[in-house]
Amino acid sequence: MPIDLTGPWLAPLQPALAAAWAAWQAGAPVAAALNAQRLADGAVMRLDAGPLQFVPQTALPDGEAYEAFIHRSASVPTRDNPHDFFNGLVWLSQPALKRRLNALQAAALARNGVQPRRGPLRDALTLFDENGALLQAPPPLWQALRQRDWNALFITHRPLWAEARLTLVGHALLEQLATAPRKPLTAHVLPAEAVLAMDEAAWAAKPFSPLPVLGVPGWWPANADPVFYADVAVFRPAGSLRSTGSARRCRS
Repeated sequence: MPIDLTGPWLAPLQPALAAAWAAWQAGAPVAAALNAQRLADGAVMRLDAGPLQFVPQTALPDGEAYEAFIHRSASVPTRDNPHDFFNGLVWLSQPALKRRLNALQAAALARNGVQPRRGPLRDALTLFDENGALLQAPPPLWQALRQRDWNALFITHRPLWAEARLTLVGHALLEQLATAPRKPLTAHVLPAEAVLAMDEAAWAAKPFSPLPVLGVPGWWPANADPVFYADVAVFRPAGSLRSTGSARRCRS
């Protein structure tokens, strides 16, 4: 599967991305490539159960929930595919966020076990883990985003994007942008400064703002032309019942 590692959305994952990719392409399992970067960083990332490590998928016991196993063992089961490669890179670049998401998932599993449906809390956590993004931006951009006023967000206030920082943390979204970028791909955005303090009730409410990420100025050549944003199948107004494209993939 061809992978493009040059997209601006991947910049926050460097230099670990390039080094881990080179190791994987040279024959190392993804788990080993990620562990090498974890050790190279020098900082010990800890979960409650101990230092974080990446392990082969076969380490996950039959019948044990993926998130519960991570919380119990501080080990992330990792397959040799782009999806898990990007998941590991987000663990390396956003350890506090990933630890928080895992702790909330594990607590919900401890209370309720694995159910046929995840329920509002676990569904929201999974959605963000797969497709989330963190945004730091001036108030006019936030107001336009929350109102889905795409003209204001991307055209009227376009110069303000120079003061903004959008960090993609959803590994399914990163995978899709690296392998098959397309206009409808949409991030579920939260304020970067607030996400770690969100409690279970806040997460269960799914307070996400949808953002078609290829509309971000500088992220896709075609969006230099305002007509790019006239596509109402992607840039839907507030109140639209249909969502734009999701890259969501899930681990049980």
